[in-house]
Amino acid sequence: MMKIVWLSCLFILLSLKNIIAQTTKIDTEKLLTYYETQRYGDAALYLQSIYPEDTQDLKALTQIAYCNMMAGKLADAEKSYQKVHIIQPNNLSTLFSLSSINSKRGNISNAKAYLQQIIQLDSLNFSAYKQMAAYSDNPETKLNYLKKANILNAADPDVAYELAMTYNKLKQYQLAYDILKTAIALDTENFTLQQAKLPIANQLGKYLEVIETGEKLLKVHQDENVMNDLGQAYFYMKDYKKCILLYKMLEELGIQNESILYYMTLSYRELKDYDQATIYAQKTIDEAISKHISLYYAALAGIYEDQEKYNEATTTYKKGITFGSNNIIYYRLGILYDVTLKQPKNAITYYQFYLKNNPHQEKEKKQIAYATERVSALINAK
Repeated sequence: MMKIVWLSCLFILLSLKNIIAQTTKIDTEKLLTYYETQRYGDAALYLQSIYPEDTQDLKALTQIAYCNMMAGKLADAEKSYQKVHIIQPNNLSTLFSLSSINSKRGNISNAKAYLQQIIQLDSLNFSAYKQMAAYSDNPETKLNYLKKANILNAADPDVAYELAMTYNKLKQYQLAYDILKTAIALDTENFTLQQAKLPIANQLGKYLEVIETGEKLLKVHQDENVMNDLGQAYFYMKDYKKCILLYKMLEELGIQNESILYYMTLSYRELKDYDQATIYAQKTIDEAISKHISLYYAALAGIYEDQEKYNEATTTYKKGITFGSNNIIYYRLGILYDVTLKQPKNAITYYQFYLKNNPHQEKEKKQIAYATERVSALINAK
């Protein structure tokens, strides 16, 4: 019995001696110097020279893997992390490292597989959902991951921004606005989120809010996107001079586009500066590359109407139709021929074009009723 006890004690002493001998091999000052000077490749080689290739020491394997990863030796880093993963398969830190390495090496499928393992182990892991959203090509899948990540951490600005922009593309403006509002309340100095909220707030008709926020942002930085959104808000608040002032600044910077030029056209028209309105209407048409070009011709024709240039108005309206059927033009031509030019036959034609072109039953209720009534009255008057 005493012999067994003595042998056991001897074994423990020898094991302890081996552990101490192994730890004394590491020159901690040398290793620390490598870390401080970011010579991670040298640190990895140094550690590998001390530990055997088949070591099962988790701390050593993790250190070697980390150093290789920081040195850009991704293949070597992955090999070491794989060894750690086999020994300790449910370690979240290791799984994140493996996912990151595979992502950097372009193997997105493997990167996602490691993240899925993390989610199975920890269904409330914010970082895993955030990264899965970044890797998702399917819009619906991406949206679901972003929603989960945002629920777990509403303050994260990257997730809040991506989720809001996704809702914005889906025209779900209120949801996009609410996401940004919550994130901004948690980080009131985040100018990126405040700027992102401006066009969405414009879509929701929150023009005073856009003006208040936009003016504050412009004091910090003269950003053209802020100026664009602010100009729209001023237009809808009928402050046409401020709208023009902002858009003139953008035009001088060479940043004008068809939308900016269109708002300038309408602003000058509201101010009854028809010369400038005509100039900018033509600029809008020249700049136009979108499906809205017929709308811009409608704006120019309306300016001619205001100036009582009716021949130019009808010609311009009809030119707008050549770029695609447009209910606004059909309706305006009907009124022009009916009320101003007293040509009932033409008026009936364009009123009927308007009614047959599927006008929005709710938004254009008054116009539909008026056109229907006038067609009946003009036909009965024959």
